[in-house]
Amino acid sequence: MAEKKKRKWGDRRDARYVKAPGLQTIMCYLWPKRTDCEVYLNDTIDATELVKYLEKKNASQDYRTTIFHCALIAMARMIKERPMMNRFIQGYRMYERDEITLSFVAKRVFADGADESLMTLTAHDDDNIDTFSKKIVGDITEMRKSEHSTGGIDEVLDKFAALPRIVLIIVVRIIRWLDFWGLNLDALTEGDPNYTTILASNLGSIKCPAVYHHLNNYGTNSILITIGTLHKEEVLMEDGHKEIRDVVDVGATLDERIADGFYFARSLKLIKYIFAHPEMLDQPLSEPSGFDYK
Repeated sequence: MAEKKKRKWGDRRDARYVKAPGLQTIMCYLWPKRTDCEVYLNDTIDATELVKYLEKKNASQDYRTTIFHCALIAMARMIKERPMMNRFIQGYRMYERDEITLSFVAKRVFADGADESLMTLTAHDDDNIDTFSKKIVGDITEMRKSEHSTGGIDEVLDKFAALPRIVLIIVVRIIRWLDFWGLNLDALTEGDPNYTTILASNLGSIKCPAVYHHLNNYGTNSILITIGTLHKEEVLMEDGHKEIRDVVDVGATLDERIADGFYFARSLKLIKYIFAHPEMLDQPLSEPSGFDYK
């Protein structure tokens, strides 16, 4: 993992203060709430080469790597190469995280009313699809062995939920005040998806298309991505002919204050490039993708 930068005045425990351009600074004051600054992106990504890649990989290993696993490591690689996507606004200021963190929700059982657990991954420079997939499979397996909370943020939430209503109201107000100033305790932020770079939802696992999902004003999460069901669709190829391809729908909600639309668009193009060249998922995140941003 890369060495953390030395802290300076104005930094938070989990991020470094970034001097934002004038327009973005004013936007932080005009629209201080993250939900006031949402931009939504919906697109279809060609996953044909990725499907072929996964067929070969899963035939030679004793665990199953999924499209969602690949999407997560692709997001991590995109953030690694596009650091402005790892920024957030809090307390009217812009910050850039020290780490790349991804979170998602996993159901203990695919049934109505079944409990959910919050899972968080930290991406390191030496990570690739194998390390990510093993981590995800291992964490979910351990979580599903128990019918109760697996600890971490789930355990904290269970304790808060048991408080009397008036006490909970007061406690939450204090927490939100601490959140504004970046003073919340590690016990309240570690493992919380509201404090991760990207919060992802694997809707394809429940046969659901990608949907719009709002951001939250609490925490520091600036990007929420939903991955829909893999399906076949007629695609117009670059040479003009049409072809039936494996595709997956993706929906993303972003805080427009962290970067401009041009930066967002190029970040999406990198994700598409990785899906079209899945062999790079075997490379560590520290190795550049080689994508031509022209």
